[in-house]
Amino acid sequence: MMGLARFLMCLLVALGLSGPAWAQDIPNIAAAADLRLALEEVAVAFKRDTGEDVTLTFGSSGNFYRQLQQGAPFQLFLSADEEYAFDLARAKKTLNTGTLYAIGRLALVAPKGSPLGVDGNLRGLSEALQRGQITRFAIANPEHAPYGKRAEEALKHARLWQPLTGKLVLGETISQALQFATAGGAQGGIVSYSLVLEPAFAARANYALIPASWHQPLRQRMVLMKNAGPVARRFYAYIQQPAARRILVRYGFTLPGEAR
Repeated sequence: MMGLARFLMCLLVALGLSGPAWAQDIPNIAAAADLRLALEEVAVAFKRDTGEDVTLTFGSSGNFYRQLQQGAPFQLFLSADEEYAFDLARAKKTLNTGTLYAIGRLALVAPKGSPLGVDGNLRGLSEALQRGQITRFAIANPEHAPYGKRAEEALKHARLWQPLTGKLVLGETISQALQFATAGGAQGGIVSYSLVLEPAFAARANYALIPASWHQPLRQRMVLMKNAGPVARRFYAYIQQPAARRILVRYGFTLPGEAR
């Protein structure tokens, strides 16, 4: 066994794949949960066009921010709130301040058969609350999930934050909030527009866009970390190219500089 291990190590050295260089061939990418559908498709296109792979990990931007501050081995961070990216840059954790890659939107969702009428101005939610028909309403945790914070802002704009006190179910991520809102016993919730554009979604729930003016913009920024290798840098550049941008638009994101 030792002889085989030594042979494999020699082979890796001969191929230039030993140690850190080999480990960096497939970079770890930290991405906000609202990107799950879109970025998985972008990664497939990147593999098709370049032959290179990336490993995608989805979660809340706030949690990733804390992990990256502590040295988590991600090479690229796609945040749903650009302030996390700027804070990492100020802490000298990144190569630069990165780039704004998309602007997100909120959507009200409700499972089929819910007493909650789905409309972008939340009148149906207000009426269902008045009738006592809302016992559970899902959003992402505003403490660390940008979409949860913006959902809180939208509900306060509609003067529904206080009436929902004691009824909120908080998802660790926006993906978990969507699960709670449509299959977790809740009457509905506020989630990322990008996640409701999955083809199968329409069969199980309804949705409506919430006015962007009801909350602070969901300005989504990505930054390369200081340990970023060549594949991570190429993936970062690829996300800014037309093929990837078309995918982002198809999943409901607004591109920087375009009318909202």
